[in-house]
Amino acid sequence: MITMRVQPFPKPRRYHRGFSLIELLTVIAIMSVLMTVVSIGIGGAAGGKSVATAVSTSEAIFDEARSIAVSKRTNVRVLVAVKSPDEMRANPQARESHLRRMVIAFQDLDEEGKPTEQWTLSSRGVLLPEQTYFSQEYSSRDHQAGAGAIDRVTLGAPANEDFRGEYFAYEFNPEGICTTPGASFVIGTGVLPINQMVPRVTGSAKRDFGGFVVWRSGRTSVFRSPDQIGIPLNPSNF
Repeated sequence: MITMRVQPFPKPRRYHRGFSLIELLTVIAIMSVLMTVVSIGIGGAAGGKSVATAVSTSEAIFDEARSIAVSKRTNVRVLVAVKSPDEMRANPQARESHLRRMVIAFQDLDEEGKPTEQWTLSSRGVLLPEQTYFSQEYSSRDHQAGAGAIDRVTLGAPANEDFRGEYFAYEFNPEGICTTPGASFVIGTGVLPINQMVPRVTGSAKRDFGGFVVWRSGRTSVFRSPDQIGIPLNPSNF
């Protein structure tokens, strides 16, 4: 007897339906929204970190200036560079340092220990982090009253030519005492438009400001929130 083996018929394949064009476009749209939200969050976090770093750096500079004043027994200034539009057009480095370069200068003494008219830089200074600038709008001589513009001085020879020019100045006397007690030092995140001297607040960096008050002793107190500085909800000025 011949036995025949019958092969079972294969089961039909099931084909999975693909995504429709509408479904693909919906997914792409959702991904775009999520990427936008994440990028804004990252940008805000980066800006906040830059301001925090700038505030810490600035506090260290004020501390150093006070120490130099006491050790050298002379007047010392913390200086913030101010460049004109003409300077910034002629020299890209000037644009980079505008409201971002901080230096320390001490008043020279003569042989009898009396102050002269000359000021000498103690170092080449530091640049604040990218897109962080000193705020002349919110920094004041009297923080509690919110009044008084920070003094501006001119640094000339014997300073290097690259460092000559105008600066906002905070000063310590030979005892290490701040001569403008209660003055505030404020930094914010923004961009510097071409041919302008005042940075502009960007949409993603609203109220992204920080800083501190400099007391008579030369010590500093950091602001814990923009409200302590007096920043409005939607600042238009820097």
